[in-house]
Amino acid sequence: MMNGVPVENTFPAILQRVQKPARYTGGEYNQIMKEKASVDLRVAFCFPDTYEIGMSNLGMKILYHTMNSLDYVWCERVFAPWSDMYEEMKKAKMPLYALESGDPLNQFDVIAFSVGYEMAYTTVLDMLDMAGVPVRSADRESLLPLVFSGGSAGVNPEPMAPFMDLFVIGEGEEMNNELLALLRKAKREGWDKKSFLREAAKIGGVYVPSLYDVSYHSDGTVSEILPVEGAPEKVTKRIVEDLDAAPFPVSPVVPSTEVVQDRVNLEIFRGCVRGCRFCQAGHIYRPIRAKKPETVIQQGIETLKNTGYEEVTLLSLSSSDYRGLEPLCDGLLEYCEPRSISISLPSLRADNFSMDIMDRLQRVRKSGLTFAVEGGSQRLRDAINKNVTEEDLLNTCRIAFEGGWNSVKLYYMLGLPTETDEDIKGIAEMADKVLHCWRMYAKNKSRGVRITISTSCFIPKPHSPFQWEAFIRPEEYLRRVNLLRASITARNVVYNWHDSETSVIEAILSRGDRKIADAVEEVWKNGGRLEAWSDFFSYSRWLEAFEKFGIDPDFYAYRERGEDEVLPWDMIDVGVRKKHLLHEREMAYKAELSPDCRKQCSACGAARLLNGGKCDG
Repeated sequence: MMNGVPVENTFPAILQRVQKPARYTGGEYNQIMKEKASVDLRVAFCFPDTYEIGMSNLGMKILYHTMNSLDYVWCERVFAPWSDMYEEMKKAKMPLYALESGDPLNQFDVIAFSVGYEMAYTTVLDMLDMAGVPVRSADRESLLPLVFSGGSAGVNPEPMAPFMDLFVIGEGEEMNNELLALLRKAKREGWDKKSFLREAAKIGGVYVPSLYDVSYHSDGTVSEILPVEGAPEKVTKRIVEDLDAAPFPVSPVVPSTEVVQDRVNLEIFRGCVRGCRFCQAGHIYRPIRAKKPETVIQQGIETLKNTGYEEVTLLSLSSSDYRGLEPLCDGLLEYCEPRSISISLPSLRADNFSMDIMDRLQRVRKSGLTFAVEGGSQRLRDAINKNVTEEDLLNTCRIAFEGGWNSVKLYYMLGLPTETDEDIKGIAEMADKVLHCWRMYAKNKSRGVRITISTSCFIPKPHSPFQWEAFIRPEEYLRRVNLLRASITARNVVYNWHDSETSVIEAILSRGDRKIADAVEEVWKNGGRLEAWSDFFSYSRWLEAFEKFGIDPDFYAYRERGEDEVLPWDMIDVGVRKKHLLHEREMAYKAELSPDCRKQCSACGAARLLNGGKCDG
């Protein structure tokens, strides 16, 4: 026995039996420690996935920094344990704990989740249960701990509405701190939970599900979303207007073990000028706001000095669209090149690929090139507003092959609206043309070439022009996969595809309503957790939960929505007007392009979120 605990159940003994014990110990360089007695609020900031995924998330790093900037708040990190640690913790009856202090979550005032994808929903419930906290908001009668969620999955909060006390919609740098200030006041003055939630709903960007009554038609569609007790009819997302002045963690926590993004991540702008019609992120992160190159350079150099990393990545939805890319790269290279620090530039576009910039960035380390082409024909690319031509892609590949590259990855989606078999065959034809391009222009053919084609299943997402579309059935997706496989004949071309069953569940969750919550809870009760990982996902478990609660997958996944239908997320305003989304959908079926934001403003509505009413497009 050790302090009354069997030796085999002590923390040191457990760590000897699990993979990657550094995931669970804390004590990392730059972690923030505070005295418990010196703070008024303790926040358990939870990421519903493993340490390696959560510690790679730039948004989590930023919010960890901003919440800890308040002298009365101590924010600590919490991640979901892998299966081996999970079983050990259950066996030892060890509650989920925060890394900085090691304290159980039920000792915290706030349990906040960052949820960026729907397949994390069951893990959210599992983390609450591991902490000994009731999963449903209605069962948590006292004000503390307050349980809330943020992140991009929250633009349709309804499938998780019964579990959260509130949601923060949009960017949290300012909103989270306003919410914490109100909670501090409520805690000091002894408010009850209902009183706090009514006041919290007055903060811009805060959605309180219990303050909205949802009614349904007999066919299962939403009839009305009615705010009560003074809640706003629409909850408008919050944004940070001036990214140069926004807080940025130049001394982030350095992981003690290897993580997915084990490097300095520098955000260069938010939003996207392109307006691809399938892309939720390109619409919910509007309006476009960019940092000045000198801001990014300063933040990059300071972060490198404070962490010891040897790689920098420039992050945005479309990095090659950043106006200040050349001076930014030159400024970073001046510091990085003499120190053998590499710079990578993901999110490249084939229509504005700069060999000059890539040559500069690859002086330290040359990597493969990746382009998201999305559609297999020009007609389909026009329909989705991708605005990339075959000529653009082949010209880019020619430049790259002449420059010494011999690896190209091309990403596509199957199941896009209006897609035909000819579009699918066009993907294989494009791969052949890229291979021919290599044969024509590669300087060193002795190393060979590797062309990788990857496809995922298109999922209609809220607040995008395709939010009304039907999702294709798994058997149809598999038919299209097999058609593409049969069409690819070159040995140098490798084809990878995403499974459809996970996509089916994601399609249901992403556009679900509150009735879906019962199935989410049932799946969790039956062992569902970490379901973004194929090791843990069970399609049959979801189908059984849907059947138990009379939830028809066809209704949520495979049904085209009516354009006048009340959508479950209609109370959330992300800035882009529904009228604009409908116009873009109409243009898709005509296979007509819309100009990007820098050529012509589309009047999508997002600029109204800015004080000046003008974005950086």
